[in-house]
Amino acid sequence: MTLISGKWKLEILWLLYHRPYRFGELLRNIKGVTQHMLTRQLRELEADGLVTRTVFAEVPPRVEYGMTDATIALEPAIWALMNWSKAFGTGVRQAAVSASADQNPQGQV
Repeated sequence: MTLISGKWKLEILWLLYHRPYRFGELLRNIKGVTQHMLTRQLRELEADGLVTRTVFAEVPPRVEYGMTDATIALEPAIWALMNWSKAFGTGVRQAAVSASADQNPQGQV
């Protein structure tokens, strides 16, 4: 599970499950992710063998990200996590924020 832990990794894998994407397409389709964070998450996924990075010898340069066989094997888990997130994700996030506020009511660090 640690291979796909990270705020944006599941969303990246979900998009790549449907088709290969260019970096700019991923950046536009994942709301709230920064360029720096997307780059970092993609590098981690590539290092873990879950994402392929294909560089095309064109001008301007073109790079596409896709899934590996290992990621395709994770399909049932990805579906289950996406369904869980749709059903419970908002409530779990709100509970975490509320618990954090209860532990630190004045916003002190």
